[in-house]
Amino acid sequence: MTTNPMKGNHKSQDGKYKKHIAWLILCVLAIIPQLSACNNSQQDVTNESLPCQLFPDDNIWNTAVDTLPVDVNSSKYITTIGSDEPVHADFGSGLWEGGPIGIPFTTIPGDQEKVNVVFDYDDESDPGPYPIPPDAPIEGGSDSDGDRHVLVVDWDNCILYELFYAFPQPDGSWTAGSGAIFDLNSNGLRPVGWTSADAAGLPILPGLVRYEEVASGEITHALRSTAPQTRKDYIWPARHYASSLTGSQYPPMGQRFRLKADFDISGFSIEVQVILQALKKYGMFLTDNGSSWFISGVPDKRWDNDVLHELHDVKGSDFEAVDESSLMVDPDSGEAYSPPLNQISTSNAQ
Repeated sequence: MTTNPMKGNHKSQDGKYKKHIAWLILCVLAIIPQLSACNNSQQDVTNESLPCQLFPDDNIWNTAVDTLPVDVNSSKYITTIGSDEPVHADFGSGLWEGGPIGIPFTTIPGDQEKVNVVFDYDDESDPGPYPIPPDAPIEGGSDSDGDRHVLVVDWDNCILYELFYAFPQPDGSWTAGSGAIFDLNSNGLRPVGWTSADAAGLPILPGLVRYEEVASGEITHALRSTAPQTRKDYIWPARHYASSLTGSQYPPMGQRFRLKADFDISGFSIEVQVILQALKKYGMFLTDNGSSWFISGVPDKRWDNDVLHELHDVKGSDFEAVDESSLMVDPDSGEAYSPPLNQISTSNAQ
């Protein structure tokens, strides 16, 4: 799990420890026994299937980048993130430090009761109320002091609700660092300069590796990834940065990377080949500060952690940064042009 001190999308995290301690006390004293979230950290979950498509087919998340040119700063970015650092699946089965491994989500009907959410950064959060059930799964489990993401999909209206650093309260409301609402039938982006539940101002759920899609044999979207150092900048489709670093060697939020086309995946397990093929075709977005080459996924008891560990045989030097600027239809939309059919030569990228 990512532990970088610059992790996240906020200027500071004042008061987070007080909120965390208060929540633990409430759980221990059983003041709010109706919230099964007190026991979430002990569950070995099997996540439900997604009831809605995650954005239109022409959304940039769902657009292949295997024929696009390499970014001119590719080698700098790879070196900064770590050319010798291995890829790590930041998801799996079982528990890590008492909580499920990965970022969970849940689905709800359209008539789910909406509750108030109080945000630390309400100036960049979509106002509530949010239809967050009291037992919604929390990243890392109910005792976590990590990012504590909560992701909820309204299956009737295909609306995605995401919270960062979320804590349920005794009255059924929640507190969170930030929150964002996404219409899954739309290509709309966040307002310029706004964060989301992720540092880049992008949605989280569309970038997660899910067991069902790996079992089906194909992932058809970009993945979510992290890096220890990022630039004080963002590029389309990202909307927000989370750094004070300005050097050109640091990748901006929203930078897309892909596994090189000539990387041999034949020796990997079938499940890992599915992930690697997706990294070749769709690549991964840099969306948060964190550990090098960590890719995000949904916790599921069906994952084989030993198989996922094969990803460690893939190094940063096996990737290249992609220039996807040619796909942008409108800077305020996630809609993407169709990529070119033929691979463009990029041998002189620096």
